[in-house]
Amino acid sequence: MARSTADPVARPLPPHTSLSSQALYFLNSNLSSREDLDGAPTLLSKLQIEFEALSRTLFELKEELVSHLTRHSSYSNRVGSLFSNVHAQLDDLRLSSTQPPSEGGSRRGMGEELQALAKEVARVETVRNYAETALKLDTLVGDIEDVVSSTMNRTLRRHPSTNNLEVMRVVFLRTLKLTEDMLSLVIKTYPQWTRLVSAVDHRIDRALAILRPQAIADHRALLASLGWPPPLSTLSSSNPETKGSSDVQNPLFTMQGDLKIQYCESFLALCGLQELQRKRKSRQLEGHYKDVALHQPLWVIEELVNPISIASQRHFSKWIENPEYIFALVYKITRDYVDSMDDLLQPLVDEAMLTGYSCREEWISAMVSSLSTYLAKEIFPIYITLLEKESDTEMQSQAKISWLHLVDLMIAFDKRVQSLAAHSGILLSVQEDGNMQKMSSLTVFCDRPDWLDLWAEIELNDALYKLKSQMEDERNWINEGQKVGLLSGQEENKSPLVSTAVFRRLSSVIDRCRSLPSSSLRSRFVKSTGGPIIYKFLDCLKQRCQEAEGLTALTDDNALTKVAKSVNAARHLESVLKELCEDVFFLEMEFETADDQEAPDNGIFHEEIKKLEKFRTEWIEKLSTVVLRGFDSLCRDYIKNKKQWQEKTEETLTLSRSFVEALDYLQGKLSVLEEALNKIDFTRVWRSLAAGIDKMIFTNIVMGNVKFHDRGVERVWNDLTVLFGVFGAWCLRPEGFFPKVNDGLKLLRTAKKQLKNSLIVDERWLRDNGIKHLTAAEVERIMKNRVFTS
Repeated sequence: MARSTADPVARPLPPHTSLSSQALYFLNSNLSSREDLDGAPTLLSKLQIEFEALSRTLFELKEELVSHLTRHSSYSNRVGSLFSNVHAQLDDLRLSSTQPPSEGGSRRGMGEELQALAKEVARVETVRNYAETALKLDTLVGDIEDVVSSTMNRTLRRHPSTNNLEVMRVVFLRTLKLTEDMLSLVIKTYPQWTRLVSAVDHRIDRALAILRPQAIADHRALLASLGWPPPLSTLSSSNPETKGSSDVQNPLFTMQGDLKIQYCESFLALCGLQELQRKRKSRQLEGHYKDVALHQPLWVIEELVNPISIASQRHFSKWIENPEYIFALVYKITRDYVDSMDDLLQPLVDEAMLTGYSCREEWISAMVSSLSTYLAKEIFPIYITLLEKESDTEMQSQAKISWLHLVDLMIAFDKRVQSLAAHSGILLSVQEDGNMQKMSSLTVFCDRPDWLDLWAEIELNDALYKLKSQMEDERNWINEGQKVGLLSGQEENKSPLVSTAVFRRLSSVIDRCRSLPSSSLRSRFVKSTGGPIIYKFLDCLKQRCQEAEGLTALTDDNALTKVAKSVNAARHLESVLKELCEDVFFLEMEFETADDQEAPDNGIFHEEIKKLEKFRTEWIEKLSTVVLRGFDSLCRDYIKNKKQWQEKTEETLTLSRSFVEALDYLQGKLSVLEEALNKIDFTRVWRSLAAGIDKMIFTNIVMGNVKFHDRGVERVWNDLTVLFGVFGAWCLRPEGFFPKVNDGLKLLRTAKKQLKNSLIVDERWLRDNGIKHLTAAEVERIMKNRVFTS
C-alpha cells in the first residue's frame, strides 16, 4: 500500500533528467517491478555497506599517498645533499688542480687517482666495445663462411637447387655488406684495431677466393646454356665486312622465361659482388694507391667477351698475313652487339647500383683489349723476328712496310671504335689517358716501350727517305710565293717549297702518334721522330750555306740569294714550330709529362727552335759582314783622301768617284737581299749594316785626326746625306740609325761663336746641344779638329 503524500518521512524523487546514465541503468536493473520495490530496504542496506568499505579504502589510499610523499621528500633532500657534496668536491678538485704544488701533495694525489680511475674506466669500456665488436664480426664472418660451405656442398650434388643458390647469394651479399660497413666504422672509430680488421679481412679474402670463382663458373655455365657465344661461322669468310652475320640472333635478346630470370639474377649478383669488392679495395688502399681500385673491368662484360675472343682467334690464325681482316671482324662483332649493352645490360648495372660503369664503354674496351692482347702475342713478335734478321735486307724492308701498315690499321680501328663509344656521350681527349687507353689498340706500346722506340725509328727512317729526294731537288728551293696553296704566312717569309715539304712530313709523323693512349708515350714518340727530322733539315741548310760561302765567299749575288733562301726556310720552320707548340695537343702533353711546372712554357721543340734561331742569327750576321766588308774596301780611297775636308775653293761640290762606287755597291747588295730575304730578317740585315757603317765612318773620318774646314764640312754633309738616302727606302729618319755620325755632323756644323764659348763640355752641355751618343772626350776631340776660315 502506498504511503500518503503527507508522510513527513517520504522525500520526493529527483527529476529523471538530472540522473546520470549509470544511475538510470542501475535503477532500471534493480527496481523494474513491484517485487523489486519490496526488496528496496535490503538493497539500501547493501549499498550502505559497500559505501562504508569504499570510504575506508579511500582513506587508506590517502594515508599511503601521504606516506609516499613524505618518503619522497626525504629521499629528495638526501639526493640534493649528495649532489651538493659532489659539486663541492668537484670544485675542490678544480681548485686543487689549478693551485701550485706548494699547496700540498694530498690534492695532487687525489687528482692523479681520479685521472687513473678515468683511464681505467675508459680502458674497460674499450675492452667491452672490442669484445662486442669482435663477437659481431665473428658472427658475420661465420655466416659468410657458412654460405661458402653450403656453396661447396651444393657443387657436389648432381642436381643442385637454383632457388637455394639464389638465396645463398642474397644472404652472402647482404652479410658481406654488413661486415664491410662495420669494418669501415671500426677503422674510423678505433683506427688502432688494425689486427682485428686484418684478421677479418683475411677470413673474408679466403671466402671470396672460393666463392668468386664459383660464382663466375656458374655464370659461364648459364651463358653457355643461353647459346653464348653466338656462332661466328658466317664471319669467317675472306671479307668480314659483309653483312652475313645479320641472320645470327643475339642470345641476350632471345632468352626468355626462367633462363632470363636466372641470367638477370646471376648478373646482379656478380655486379653486387664486384661493387663490394671495389669498396673493400678502396678501404684497404685508402691513403695509398686508391685510384688503382676505383675502376676495374666489369666482370659480367668480361665473361661475354672472353668466349667470343677465344672463338675469334681460330679465325685470326688464318689471317696473319692479312691483318685487315682481323680488325674488320673485331669491329663487326663490337658494332653488332653494342646496342644490346645499352638496351638490356645497362639497366641491370644501374639496378645493381654499380657506379661509374657504362656497359657500352666496357664492351668496347674489352673487345679492344682482347685484340691488343692478340696483336702483342701473335702479330708483333713475327715482325720483330723479321726485323732482327740483319742478313736479309729485303725481308727487313718488307717487315718495316708491314709494321707501318699494321699501325695504319690500328689507328683507323681506334677511330672507328671510339666513334661507337661517342654514341653514349663518352668524349675522349688527350687529357683522359684512362679512357684513351681502354679504347685504343695502341696500348700494346704501353707495356712495350721498346716497341714504341722501334716504331719511331721506322717512321723516322721512312720520313727521312722521302724527304731526301725533295731536299736534293733544286726546284724545291724556289720561293713558295710563286706557288699556290700557301700555308699561313709563307709568302711573307718567302720560304722555299722544301720547308713546306719538311713541315708537312713532320706533321704527318706527329699525327701518327695522336692516337697513343698515354701522354708520356706521345711525348717520347714526338721527341724521337720530330727532333731528328728538324735537325736533318737544319744540317741541309748549313751545308747549302757553307757551299755558297766556300765557292765565292758570298761575294756573288747568287751565293747571297742561296743563303737568304736557307735563312727564309729556317725562319718559316721556326715560326710554324712555335705555332705548333701552342696547340692544345702539345700543351697538354708537355704539361702532363714535365717534371717542372715551368717547362711547358718552352714547348716540346724548344731546343730545336733555339738551334734554328742560332742558325739564322749566325748567317744574318755573315750577310751583313760580307756586304760591310765590300763597302769598306770600296771606301778606302775615299777615307784616305783627307785633303778633301780641307778644301777652300768655291767650286760646286760633287761626290767622289770611290764613294759613288761604294754607295752603288751597297745599294745593289741591299736590293738583292731585299728581294731574297724575308722582311724581318732583311730588316735585321740593313740595320746591322747601318750600325757597321756608322762605326766605320765615325772612326775613320769624324774621329780620324782630320782638320775640317767649312767646305770640308759641307762636303761630308752632302756625302752622308746621300748615304742616308740609300736607307731611306726602309725608314722615315735614316740618320737615326747612324747615331754617332749624325751627332758628329751636328758638332761640325755648329757655329764658330758657339764652339768658342763652350769652355766646359759636360753632360748638361751635351744635353742642351742635342748630343746623345757621344762622350765629352769625343766632343772635345771633334771640336779641336774643326777649323774656321774666318
